[in-house]
Amino acid sequence: MPTLRPLSHRGAPLASTPFLFRPNRVSLSIENTINLLKKSADTKNLNFGKLIHAQLIITSQVTEDDVIRTNSLINHYVKCDRISIARQLFDRMHNRNVVSWSTIMAGYFHNGLASEVLGLFRAMVSEDYLHPNEYVFATVLSSCSDSGRVEEGKQCHGYVLKSGLVFHQYVKNALMCMYSRCSDVEGAMRVLNTMPGLDVFSYNSVINGLLEHGYMREALEVLGRMVGECVAWDNVTYVTVFGLCARLKDLKLGLQVHSRILNTDVEFDVFVNCAIIDMYGKCGKLLNAKKVFDVLQTRNVVSWTAIMAAYFQNGYFEEALNLFLDMEIEDVPPNEYTFSVLLNSSAGLSALRHGDLLHARVEKSGFKDHILVGNALINMYSKSGNIEAANKVFSNMKNRDPISWNTMISGFSHHGLGKQALIVFEDMLAAEEHPNYVTFVGVLSACGHLGRVQDGFFYLNQLMKQKGIEPGLEHYTCIVGLLSKAGLLDEAKNFMKSTPVKWDVVAWRTLLSACHVHRNYGLGKQVAEVVLELDPGDVGTYILLSNMYAKAKRWDGVVKIRKLMRERNIKKEPGASWIEIKNNTHVFVSEDKEHPETSQIYEKVGELLTKIKQLGYVPDLGAVLHDVEDEQKEDYLSCHSEKLAIAYGLMKTPSEAPIRVIKNLRMCDDCHSAVKLISKLTDRVIIVRDANRFHCFQDGCCSCADYW
Repeated sequence: MPTLRPLSHRGAPLASTPFLFRPNRVSLSIENTINLLKKSADTKNLNFGKLIHAQLIITSQVTEDDVIRTNSLINHYVKCDRISIARQLFDRMHNRNVVSWSTIMAGYFHNGLASEVLGLFRAMVSEDYLHPNEYVFATVLSSCSDSGRVEEGKQCHGYVLKSGLVFHQYVKNALMCMYSRCSDVEGAMRVLNTMPGLDVFSYNSVINGLLEHGYMREALEVLGRMVGECVAWDNVTYVTVFGLCARLKDLKLGLQVHSRILNTDVEFDVFVNCAIIDMYGKCGKLLNAKKVFDVLQTRNVVSWTAIMAAYFQNGYFEEALNLFLDMEIEDVPPNEYTFSVLLNSSAGLSALRHGDLLHARVEKSGFKDHILVGNALINMYSKSGNIEAANKVFSNMKNRDPISWNTMISGFSHHGLGKQALIVFEDMLAAEEHPNYVTFVGVLSACGHLGRVQDGFFYLNQLMKQKGIEPGLEHYTCIVGLLSKAGLLDEAKNFMKSTPVKWDVVAWRTLLSACHVHRNYGLGKQVAEVVLELDPGDVGTYILLSNMYAKAKRWDGVVKIRKLMRERNIKKEPGASWIEIKNNTHVFVSEDKEHPETSQIYEKVGELLTKIKQLGYVPDLGAVLHDVEDEQKEDYLSCHSEKLAIAYGLMKTPSEAPIRVIKNLRMCDDCHSAVKLISKLTDRVIIVRDANRFHCFQDGCCSCADYW
């Protein structure tokens, strides 16, 4: 069979050599070269651009002196993410124009290499014959913005003013973006106030920058100016302004903005819808957020995560977790933000079992190395009573941010492990991580658990000042707790009198609790009066005051407090404790008879109390707030909810497993003493999270050192 050869239009055989590599080929014109390389750059077609480059080399059409073609090649390699090849071409050029510098700088900027951009800019301005154009200035300013280099940005601003390009739109926007993102509010506002002809991008940049750095009042002012100048809003504007409403929790403004967008032609894309959901969630309007979510025609992971976050932020932790099941039914895969919301919802419920399952999903999905997820895991394990697991996650993190360190420090502190918290703090300083306001709340709280008065005042008065952090109410409250823990109640009272800060109920209740622990009932009554003046409905204060009267056997005082509570319609919340066993949560209340295994549970409680009496347990009858016979008081004590929950845990869990119980109120003195001995009797770790803190009972001791 004869071989078929391709024919030209004249019937002559065509050469088999590809067009670009035929010898003696007609050279590509400059115009064709530019057009072809632009097409390859815009489509990111690396191989096509390489073929053109090869053709230019073969035909000797590209040399170190060919500025136009070389610039087009640099642009091609930059757009195809081959910055090293682009730089080689740039370095070999004998002559460069502004486009050469602008193109290579833009390449480094889009690859996140701000230092290279600034280095190139210094080299460019050192060559007197070249003058940067608006594109160069925009790239350099954007690099300063992304890397937070405000000083270099100010120097570039000086060049801009000298060049006369300051009124160019690109440059104005880049300047405002740089000052805003570098938290130089005065600089951003100065540019805003002196530059005419601002567009929507200008306003978006400034408002977003102010919002990111917490300058809410200034952001509102700029928004008012934008409205006054009748600048048309785009999607980015609406996302930013809804974010401002959310941060301010300003529902009225949020409703106005929502009404405005409904009356425009702006497209409701996923970012706008999620911003609306977030705004309603932060403003406490879950029903509105759910309505917006329900009408979405397309739901992706961002919108699902937004509605979960709305439920989480309003304390509806179980509902947030249930939404995850609905999301999976729609076959939408979670991302790192989804897992963060879910893990923090589990933390809110202290649902360790659920958190463990989510941790497994995180591992399987490949998100375990995301800082956001790691921080949420630390928080979940800390609040669910497994501080060892939290520390393991923290230790295995490849990267940490200030939230990672703060969460671990606070976790150890909340568990009463002050020494471990301070060790983490020392590691944080050694890692040259800058501590912030929250860090020192955890550190001072740790000092309080350890009773280190001198160290606490050193951190407050010297180290915080050295780190540039102004102490706030939370820090001063920790000092009150520190002095109280050390038994220095008069010093704590004098500290509160001499410190120029507006003390809140939490601070006074800290001192009140100390009066109760140290049995200083005289001072306790004075402090209780102050608390009730600040918050007449504070149930905890009535209970503590009643406890003080009961321990002093002042039953007339107990009756007086009870009467006062009735008159003010103050009702004590019933004591409740719950425990998770095999994916089921078992809830107990004091004197509970509703559980299907009630008789076995009470039998177990009786058995435990009988055995620990042989270890020295004496029922603390003063913890009973009823003027009844001692035998009846002992019966009351045996029915406390945490005793019932712990007994059930001992019945239903393996002998080596720790028991974790959550209680809604402060643990009473009698239960605390009893559980210490139960932990020794059964050789079990028993962890109880009450309204104040975690108590880790082991071998007859508690992590709180009997102070809570």
